[in-house]
Amino acid sequence: MKINLVVELEDKPGQLLKVLTPIAKYGGNIIGIVHNRKVQQKSVLVDVVFEIAEDKADKLLEEIKSSGITIRKVNEIKLTEKISVLLVGHIIHTDISDTINRIDSTGFAEVTEMDISMPELNKPSTALLTISAVSKEKLEEALKILRNVCEEKKIKVVEPLNEEA
Repeated sequence: MKINLVVELEDKPGQLLKVLTPIAKYGGNIIGIVHNRKVQQKSVLVDVVFEIAEDKADKLLEEIKSSGITIRKVNEIKLTEKISVLLVGHIIHTDISDTINRIDSTGFAEVTEMDISMPELNKPSTALLTISAVSKEKLEEALKILRNVCEEKKIKVVEPLNEEA
């Protein structure tokens, strides 16, 4: 499972190790760390994203708390699979918001990124869409929905643009 953990640490050397050491001990894999120094003067909020076996998460969090670290927020990251596809056609004129809503309304997948290029009025445009889902199976289901919607709207789908699906 992937977890986003926000902790409050004293703003002094060595404090982050109180969080990272237990993550390593329980076999966690750090994905990212972000420090937010603008919150308070004597402490700093640190956002740590990591993967860990589901059966070890509670033990890990308990160990972090017992070391005196204040845990501000713990969120399991639900959308763990993603794929990027290229759409080519009259994307704007065929209501891109409808296309996005059909995927977002599933409850198991979302369009999480989009970049559109419109070279000229009344000419085909291109959009790079990233879809995230709760599992590989649900990601494939979301892609099927996208393919059907794009077929209705006569938009070409070029897939995949990454190796994650």
